[in-house]
Amino acid sequence: MLQLFHQYQPAVVFQPGDRWEYSNTGYVLLGSIITKVGGMPIETFFEKNIVRPLKLKNTYIYYHKSSTTPRNRVFGFRRENGKNVLDDLIRLDGVIGDGNVYSSADDLLVWSQALYTEKLVKANTLKEAFTPVKLNDATTYPYGFGWMVEDSGKILMHTGSWVGFRTLIVRYVNKKQTLIVLTNGGNAAGRVAREVIEGKTPQLPQTQLITNILLIDGAGTAPRKASVRLRNDRIWEVGELTAFPNESVTDGKGLVLAPGFIDSHSHHVSGFDSQPDALAVVNQGITTIVSGQDGGSYWMDSLQAQLKRKPVAVNIATYTGHATLRQQAMGVNGLYRTAKPEEVDKMKALLRAEMSKGSLGLSTGLEYEAAFFSNRDEVIQLAQAAADSGGRYISHIRSEDVMLDDALDEIIQIGRMTKMPVQISHLKIALRDKWGQSSQLLAQLERARAEGINITADCYPYDYWMSTLRVLFPKRDYTNATSAEFAVNQLFDPTQSVLVRFAANPAYAGKTVGDIAQLRNEKPAQTLMGLVAEASTFAQKNPEAEGVEGIMGKSMDEPDVKNFLAWSHTNICSDGAYGGHPRGYGAFTRVLGRYVRDQKLMPLETAIYKMTALTAEHLGLKNRGLITPGYFADLVLLNPDTVQDNARIGESSSLSTGIEAVWVAGQLVYQGQKATGAHPGVLIRR
Repeated sequence: MLQLFHQYQPAVVFQPGDRWEYSNTGYVLLGSIITKVGGMPIETFFEKNIVRPLKLKNTYIYYHKSSTTPRNRVFGFRRENGKNVLDDLIRLDGVIGDGNVYSSADDLLVWSQALYTEKLVKANTLKEAFTPVKLNDATTYPYGFGWMVEDSGKILMHTGSWVGFRTLIVRYVNKKQTLIVLTNGGNAAGRVAREVIEGKTPQLPQTQLITNILLIDGAGTAPRKASVRLRNDRIWEVGELTAFPNESVTDGKGLVLAPGFIDSHSHHVSGFDSQPDALAVVNQGITTIVSGQDGGSYWMDSLQAQLKRKPVAVNIATYTGHATLRQQAMGVNGLYRTAKPEEVDKMKALLRAEMSKGSLGLSTGLEYEAAFFSNRDEVIQLAQAAADSGGRYISHIRSEDVMLDDALDEIIQIGRMTKMPVQISHLKIALRDKWGQSSQLLAQLERARAEGINITADCYPYDYWMSTLRVLFPKRDYTNATSAEFAVNQLFDPTQSVLVRFAANPAYAGKTVGDIAQLRNEKPAQTLMGLVAEASTFAQKNPEAEGVEGIMGKSMDEPDVKNFLAWSHTNICSDGAYGGHPRGYGAFTRVLGRYVRDQKLMPLETAIYKMTALTAEHLGLKNRGLITPGYFADLVLLNPDTVQDNARIGESSSLSTGIEAVWVAGQLVYQGQKATGAHPGVLIRR
């Protein structure tokens, strides 16, 4: 090592005395000096000058290059999935002087007491070892030589860890007490013992065991019988596990335990103020929702404040919405044009600020009027700002019908230019003349992926969407009879498309456009134009009103929906909210019941992968989406034989069946179709 320093002369990180950082180099250097000056291996020197004089019985130095192996050699272990596995010396343990001193608590007490007798070191040397280091700026750091100095020198502590070994020595100087804890099991016994000695209530981990389950771990692998142990908010162990004394045990009764589902496209967050139990979400097995979709979002600070004021049952992550940025930079009444360069710069600054606070990236809703008039350059500049901050891009693309090809080209170009992951929201073909072309569309996406563009999609399991009536006019020519006729023939089926709400005439809610046309003695195209005009007039007279109108539009073909769901780079989403479309309460359970169990579209483990690990990968979420040690304990217990959605048009809030229990961060939030009242959800930051 010294030869390497001499040969390469690396630049120093800081000048001696400018700051303190822990480093083992000093011990290695000391060991090398002892070996050189003493003329003997360090283990021999240690035996001669410390072990024998103090009559220590179980103390020695051992490393890979030692000439002999001690008779009482101790091995390090760690607990892994309910079993002790070897966690012992590695090849680095041939370095002279860098630890590898083995001892017993009794011997260490003898050694510790001998420090004060000058059998080992002079009193002045010991005093220096217990003195905080002085820095060049006249401040001190509470570390001497091998000892942390606490409470103005009243407490001296040495601690160390390597592979499975843990050492803690605490000297309470005024009390003349010494605490010594040694373990070769890699546990936290030392911390607990110190808290007890100091009269503190020890912070013991809370464990619970879920046993007798069929584990589908989220990775797409085959189900297997197992048990899962949770420790606080994390998964600790997976395998053949036995309950600890007095441990809480949940009998899974042979049902499937899976990672909690992650909804990559959700609008539920707006309802959490009044619905903190998140029943619409947890009844589907969802434990994390991703908001900020279709270009509209809440600010990160606002979401955090909302969660602090009103905790909720599930986790929330968010993108930053393009339309939200436009409103801030251009004003609510200035959105129906392209942005000016200075407005784009303001949007980029706002986006970077949100990214620094943990936003996942940029979301756009380019089919909606607040963003419809933006050009590609504006979107690409903002996408690049997100990419530069390590984010992602998700988009309700500019068209899902007439201009679908151009909209796909746009998102592919964004992925190509920014080199960041891009995702198509709720992938669909909403133009009758293009029905049956899902295979060609997916082939186009595969070609982009082969080019190196990380493009993915999410999809919900319905052949009808929910949005505003205005999206049925791709040219935004709401009074054009030809465009209205085109919408009726190509973009939606008026006999199966239901108005969810219509503030201008609430009696229309729940009726199809065809029903309303009959009531008004009109053709559906004429009724469509009239409804748009009446809603617009109402909104102008009631500027504070929200959700003036909404329609569930039947405009997709189920074979296309099934192709999109099955694509290997599609994850499942709901695009749901409270009320309205049944997807808000039943999207995930509809996949598991209708498309997995009944239609055999894909194996159960594949569907769960598309709801968990694949989604986490698409979103960049860490430590979620798998049942594996160290991941967050977001879990769902489900019955694959009975799971199904029960939400329907007109009964969109009916709870699913077959979701038996849901945990978020290790806390049970849903069981037996009822919320438990626990609200452990957190704001997930990138």
